[in-house]
Amino acid sequence: MFRIFLTLLLLGTAAQAEGEKPGQFDYYVMALSWSPNWCALEGDRKGSDQCDTRHDHGWILHGLWPQNEQGWPSYCRANERAPTRTMTGAMSDIMGTGGLAWHQWKKHGTCSGLSAAEYYATSRAAYDGFNRPEILRKLDKTVRLPASVIEDAFLEANPTLKPDQITITCKQNHIQEVRICLTKDFEFRRCGRDVIRDCQATSATLNPIR
Repeated sequence: MFRIFLTLLLLGTAAQAEGEKPGQFDYYVMALSWSPNWCALEGDRKGSDQCDTRHDHGWILHGLWPQNEQGWPSYCRANERAPTRTMTGAMSDIMGTGGLAWHQWKKHGTCSGLSAAEYYATSRAAYDGFNRPEILRKLDKTVRLPASVIEDAFLEANPTLKPDQITITCKQNHIQEVRICLTKDFEFRRCGRDVIRDCQATSATLNPIR
């Protein structure tokens, strides 16, 4: 009996690892990453072009993620053609690198039910349609502040956005990401319980744009 149970368990795991069906999700999470912090914590060590001093990235689009009320699909079994290098490279102005654009398509875009071109166009439209606080656009010195202040700045810049529709994440006491929850029609909506995990840091770092 145990052997039968183990076999069924392994078969179920294998099926799940193949990915869910595209287009079956409840809403989107748009994640914006503070590029200078990512570079300070990870990107410089990796030699990422995103961190080259010729760039002045601030809030970049980490990704547009299909999300369920609990959990999220990933690496879905999409029949859509993979994006070309030209397509991914064209997203580097808002995503930092074409490599990130490719990874986001592979992990999340395949679950959207969209073609690669549609997914990138949709991601850009969502990014362009969201106001990033002007005061954080050209930060020229390191600041330390409560993570809640970052959330307040985004709420002020987007008057129809509500506190339960946005969350701030931190990593190693650095502001990491702003995550905004959107309907499939790209209206603000309440985030699910597993998305709302606000950083509670009272002195979180924002590194300057280089």
